Amino acid sequence: MFLRKGHSVFLVDQPRRGEAGLTSKAGTISTTPSDQTWYTQFRIGTFINGAFTYNENSTFPRGDDVLDQFFRQQTPDTGMDNVNNDQNINNTVVASAVAAVIDKAYELTGKKPILVTHSQGGLAGWNTVLYTENISSIIAIEPGGAPGVNSEAYNALVAKKIPICFYYGDYIGTNFPDIPASSMWFFMRSSAYTFETSYNTAGGKCTVYDLPDEGIYGNDHMMFQDTNNDIIANHIENWIKNNVPNEGSNSFARNLSIRKLLSFMNGLLF
Repeated sequence: MFLRKGHSVFLVDQPRRGEAGLTSKAGTISTTPSDQTWYTQFRIGTFINGAFTYNENSTFPRGDDVLDQFFRQQTPDTGMDNVNNDQNINNTVVASAVAAVIDKAYELTGKKPILVTHSQGGLAGWNTVLYTENISSIIAIEPGGAPGVNSEAYNALVAKKIPICFYYGDYIGTNFPDIPASSMWFFMRSSAYTFETSYNTAGGKCTVYDLPDEGIYGNDHMMFQDTNNDIIANHIENWIKNNVPNEGSNSFARNLSIRKLLSFMNGLLF
């Protein structure tokens, strides 16, 4: 979609995850199935009596073939010990690697990329600003949280005045008591609103978009796979045009996790 809008697009797998899973770091990979957990944690629906259900008005595509492809996208994290639930993802390794890709993309194109992050990729994405001067802006799609106020990453973002936006989908909050993880996502979204207030007060530019408030409904954690992803892409494109310096049809760097569930990718736009 962003290629059609005139952007260059780079997809970046984090080290030790997804298609960059080969690593010299030892880890123990669990053999316990987790399909149902990812389905519910990502607010797509529930798994009841041996069958998958969808949340009301969900825009996630339907059908057994879709679910089959969805679960096939899951890849192991070879750089972490997920048997003991020890998330040993080294944010320094990931952030510095993504920064190196950003610098290479800048060298190739002469344009500072937009870093687009998703989910866990968002956590390392904030730290990427510590290792490169070539990020034009950050689009965080349901990141695992916002940087803490006065953290090293926060202070670097403020100093560089990097425009930032957050996107959150539907089924988040106490008004969805029957949807697993809705309260967890409410907490993570709240951290984004706290960041937005502080960042703008400090002279930065940040907007948090709660898609239902934008009139866009039925989206889960994997909103780029939902059937209304074109509407969301247009919304993102409008933000780019209005907030990113020298951006019309430029490039894009993306920390999205399209091939994954457990792959949590990074990415760039120009």
